[in-house]
Amino acid sequence: MATTHLLSLFVFIVLTSVVSSQQLSTSERTTLLNLKQWWGSPPSLTNWNSNSSPCSWPEVQCRNGSVIGLQLQTKELTGSMPPFISDLRNLESMFLHDNFLTRDFPRVLYNCSKLIELDISQNMFVGRLPDDIDRLSRLKSVELGANNFTGNIPPAIGNISALTSLLLYQNLFNGTIPPEIGNLSNLETLGLAYNEFASPEIPPEFGNLNNLKILWMSQTNLIGKIPESLSNLVNLELLDLSLNNLEGEIPSRLFLLKNLDSVFLYKNRLSGRIPSVMESLNLTQIDISMNKLNGSIPDDFGKLQKLEVFNLYSNRFSGQIPTSISQIPSLRIFKVFRNNLTGELPPEFGIHSKLESFEVSENNLTGKLPENLCAGGTLSGVIAFSNDLTGEMPRSLESCDRLYTIQLYDNNFTGEIPSGIWTLLNISSLRLTGNSFSGELPSKIAWNLSRLEISDNKFSGRIPSGISSWVKLNVFKASNNLFSGEIPPEFTSLSELTVLYLDGNSLSGEFPSEIKSWNSLTILNLARNKLSGQIPPSIGSLQDLLELDLSENQFSGQIPPQLSNLKLTSLNLSSNKLTGKIPSAFDNMAYQNSFFNNPNLCSTSPISNLQTCLTKSSNSKNFAPKIIAMITILSAFVAIVAVLFTMFVFRDYLKKKRKRNPTTWKMTSFHKLDFTESNILSCMTEANVIGSGGSGKVYRIGVGQPRGYVAVKRIWNNNKLDQTLEDEFSSEVQILGSIRHSNIVKLLCCLSSHNSKLLVYEYMVHQSLDKWLHQKKRRPETGSAPLLTLDWPRRLQIAIGAAQGLCYMHHDCSPPIVHRDVKSSNILLDSEFKATIADFGLAKILAKQEPGDANMSSIVGSLGYFAPEYAYTTRINERIDVYSFGVVLLELVTGKEANEGEGDLNLAEWAWKRYGEGQSLVGALDPEIKDPDTYMEEMSGVLNLGLVCTSTLPSSRPSMRDVLEILRRCNPLDELPEEMKEGREEFDVAPLLKRESYITHYDATSKNVPDDIHV
Repeated sequence: MATTHLLSLFVFIVLTSVVSSQQLSTSERTTLLNLKQWWGSPPSLTNWNSNSSPCSWPEVQCRNGSVIGLQLQTKELTGSMPPFISDLRNLESMFLHDNFLTRDFPRVLYNCSKLIELDISQNMFVGRLPDDIDRLSRLKSVELGANNFTGNIPPAIGNISALTSLLLYQNLFNGTIPPEIGNLSNLETLGLAYNEFASPEIPPEFGNLNNLKILWMSQTNLIGKIPESLSNLVNLELLDLSLNNLEGEIPSRLFLLKNLDSVFLYKNRLSGRIPSVMESLNLTQIDISMNKLNGSIPDDFGKLQKLEVFNLYSNRFSGQIPTSISQIPSLRIFKVFRNNLTGELPPEFGIHSKLESFEVSENNLTGKLPENLCAGGTLSGVIAFSNDLTGEMPRSLESCDRLYTIQLYDNNFTGEIPSGIWTLLNISSLRLTGNSFSGELPSKIAWNLSRLEISDNKFSGRIPSGISSWVKLNVFKASNNLFSGEIPPEFTSLSELTVLYLDGNSLSGEFPSEIKSWNSLTILNLARNKLSGQIPPSIGSLQDLLELDLSENQFSGQIPPQLSNLKLTSLNLSSNKLTGKIPSAFDNMAYQNSFFNNPNLCSTSPISNLQTCLTKSSNSKNFAPKIIAMITILSAFVAIVAVLFTMFVFRDYLKKKRKRNPTTWKMTSFHKLDFTESNILSCMTEANVIGSGGSGKVYRIGVGQPRGYVAVKRIWNNNKLDQTLEDEFSSEVQILGSIRHSNIVKLLCCLSSHNSKLLVYEYMVHQSLDKWLHQKKRRPETGSAPLLTLDWPRRLQIAIGAAQGLCYMHHDCSPPIVHRDVKSSNILLDSEFKATIADFGLAKILAKQEPGDANMSSIVGSLGYFAPEYAYTTRINERIDVYSFGVVLLELVTGKEANEGEGDLNLAEWAWKRYGEGQSLVGALDPEIKDPDTYMEEMSGVLNLGLVCTSTLPSSRPSMRDVLEILRRCNPLDELPEEMKEGREEFDVAPLLKRESYITHYDATSKNVPDDIHV
């Protein structure tokens, strides 16, 4: 009987608890539904309804039937914090980051007495933090970064004793840093970076933060010295004091910290010496670059046996590089360039560790390069220019397949280049100017070599006819060597060549009469050789040519009138044997220094040192029959070679086709196809390669009418693919294959085998936007169409099209898609210049995640297009795409590249600097834009929009929907769709520009390293 009574009592208690929890859930459901309505009923909360329990909603966490957590990050919430949110009495955690919430700090949260975690970062909150913020006494983690808070940080924050994480980065704080923060004995993370405090010193009280692991205070306007008290931070793992005005010596006890994992002190104005006592450190990264530190590099650095990254570049260090550093077993990155270092390089570099980057340029180093730099097989760059190094290039580099740049110019190297260097698998840049290297040019070089600079050496011999295989060569500088013989006609078939310097050699014979494919050439310098014969009229077909120097040769005959077709900024035909009348296009004072020492030239204008033409030269037509005969013979020869070449390629194609096993390939189609897998596989030859990237090559393959061509990207070449990676790839391809939008390139199908993946896209005739803006490849591939340029209406059309594609990805896809690598080279143009977004190799599908899961383990993307916050938080959201698209807008207006600003500034930094200095728009415009006065208002609007999109504060950037709306308003021919008019407030960039002008976006005095110089 007693047992029965106890069982009845237990059942009664359980039923009472269930009824009570159901009533509580019903009450809190009403509060949550009111929250949804208050914040604009975003589409992402459609599952919040009155027919289900809040505890079943993905954004809500419950315990015992009560709401304890809200995860509402990146939900496009608008408005302020409502007063009734305090009805959630048991709320412990609230994540609201990356939304559009406004107004002052939400004091209503004071009533949420159990709140432990609060993240309202990357919103648009304004005003000062309340002086009584310590009423949130149970907080352990608070993140208020990337908002618009101003004034002082209240001293009361030092009373929240439970705090373990305090992140106030990237606001508008312009007051003081309270020393009371030093009272937070449990604090592990302190982030005050990217604020403009009123010239503060680091409070000595920070030395009391015994549990601190991360101290992040970059660009906080710090002055004075690093306090000695920071040596008490025995648990510190990361110290970032970059971008400040600190001075003096680094405290002698600072490097006694027990568990320090990384130090970032770069881009300061520090001075003094580095201490030598570092025995007890567990450092993995040292970056104290871009300061004014001096003295020698302490030998004790070699005791840091876990050190991976060693960055001391752009300082004033002197003396020798300690041998002990070369013996560190974990060392990967070694950068000490731009100092005053002397002595020889330690020969053990590369023996004890797998070096990836080795940069010692711009010092006074002597001796030889270490022989075993690439012993680990991971070296990607050797950069040692501007030293006094001697000896030969190490032969061990021949086996370094990951090496993509060797820069040894301005040294005293001798001997021949090891033969394997020329054909390294990934080498793209070989810069050896200003040494005493010798030997002859090879017939074959690496497929990807695009930059070869060997001027001012002792190279000799003939230019090989096999130079026609150097298909990727873009820059070739070989001035002042000992080359001899004729220039082979095959040289003129290099279609990607833009810069050619062969001046100061002993080349002889006639210049090839027919130029095959130099359509991209901008500079041609053949001065100071022994070339003879007539100047070929075919040079006049090089529409992109800007500089032509044929001086100090033995050219004879008349100047071809076809040269008048060129828009030359520099012309030098002096010291030849030219005769006759100067073409009228050059018969003016602008070219008065272009024809010296040609006694038989005459001019109709008063050009100095030239006789005046009295009568038309009677000899002007004497050579016409000879020229015609030469052209006829050469054309016949070229036709015969073309036929033989075609037969060879076709035979090779048949052999490869027979060897293929079609059963090893699996095709997955996403559209109705008018070709088969055999059409694709049979044409995967080098002759069809049109580009390459980090994941493989891109081919243009003909598939017949009506489609014509497709683009095929080969993204993997691995014998063993991890099954997880295989599944992730298949899932992402399926998602991207389902996208249907006219401004996103179509993924037609995917072909898979055991060791390759082929993605087949629709082919864009005009290829990528960057080629039109920066590489001046403006002639379509469809024959001899008229020369086209990107005028302003076409540029605006491209901007609108690209914005439409990104807007679809961000706002119409579920889940949203963040591209993560938006840049001009990933915007493709069809025959009508309609823009399409391409290359989703870096795309991140935003699915439901726990807090913090949206972070990426590594930063991907392209330099010059990075959003600032991406570099230090790696948090993935749509605003990183908005920043990158803003850089593209600046490219369209200015014609500059993303990393091309002024001095060491990139494009975004340069544009903001101009804006801050009040400079006019006219000076920033791309000179290629015709009739700029007609479109000045539109260009000004797009430039301002580009500035706002590249704001350092993510919350200040517009959404892609707003960007698209503004661009359409800039275009008088484009009607705004009704759905974008309804319920949308007009977005005005002016207030944001005004607001942004009060903060420092970029440090104009910083010495950033150009991409083309350092790895």
